[in-house]
Amino acid sequence: MTAGSGANVFITGASSGLGEALARHYARGGARLGLVARRAAELDRIARTLAPAVVSIHVADVRDAGAMAAAAAAHVAGHGLPDIVVANAGVSRGTLVEHVEDLPAFREVFDTNVTGIVHTFHPFVAPMRARGRGTLVGIASVAGFRGLPGAAAYSASKAAAIRLLESLRVELRSSGIAVLTVCPGYVATPMTARNPYRMPFLMDADRAAASIARAIERRKRFHVLPWPMAVVGAALRVLPRPVYDRLFERAPRKPRSS
Repeated sequence: MTAGSGANVFITGASSGLGEALARHYARGGARLGLVARRAAELDRIARTLAPAVVSIHVADVRDAGAMAAAAAAHVAGHGLPDIVVANAGVSRGTLVEHVEDLPAFREVFDTNVTGIVHTFHPFVAPMRARGRGTLVGIASVAGFRGLPGAAAYSASKAAAIRLLESLRVELRSSGIAVLTVCPGYVATPMTARNPYRMPFLMDADRAAASIARAIERRKRFHVLPWPMAVVGAALRVLPRPVYDRLFERAPRKPRSS
């Protein structure tokens, strides 16, 4: 389903960053859009800028299964069953296991980045299976390839997301439903704007959205962007543990307050 074919697209985390960029990308192609986020004012702002695209907004937290089921039902009632569902909502926090005050952050990151994907996809899997087609897209991260110091919650949650999506892809292999795992490197969003260190291969959000849309159209299973980060990611995955430990022991870390 191409961006210019009037696709029916449901996107979480759509109030900023990559989710907003994906919404704009598909709106330009005349898509019917369901946009989900926690911030009603930001969703309203974005929806107004996407005219004449058909847009519905749903204020919900992906950690809340009931709220996500209600958002899914409202979207289907208004626009029909989506062709593409993008589980994009995510949070990043600097965390250290030794600090008791970081324990709630671990739960928030896992509940959003992992369980949030489950809550997003769950209402659509059975109807898509019955229809015999659909695409489920989960936004993971290159950070899930190895454990990054100071970002244990984020790296672990994205590693879990990668494995969750892989399991789902195999489970649905003969159903007509495609499952795509997307692993961005650094994308210029409000989330990465708080990083106090150099971000190699930093990618504009609109370019990232276009890259992801092409991967969706090609029904890819796994997509890393931008391409130089795919090379770096492949090297990271095979780097021997003693070498990785020495190289990353003093790597810059995300502040625990963000």
